[in-house]
Amino acid sequence: MGVAGVVLIGLLVLAFGGCVCVFWAARGGPRWARAVAAVTLTAGEVVRAGHRATRKGGPHRSGDGGGSLGGADGGSD
Repeated sequence: MGVAGVVLIGLLVLAFGGCVCVFWAARGGPRWARAVAAVTLTAGEVVRAGHRATRKGGPHRSGDGGGSLGGADGGSD
């Protein structure tokens, strides 16, 4: 497993932990879980706002396959 794999696993662990904290904070968890949940929700809003901005402001490219996964088979390898 290369560096990219380790980074990807780390990001997945962080995302999963953030989701757990959001779930826990919604049920009255400890203060630190509420803080992590707030950071997770804010990061999600920032990512969503950035995605909306690129969709609205970017030029329309026809013939790009309609997806963002790479080639026609859905893979980027």
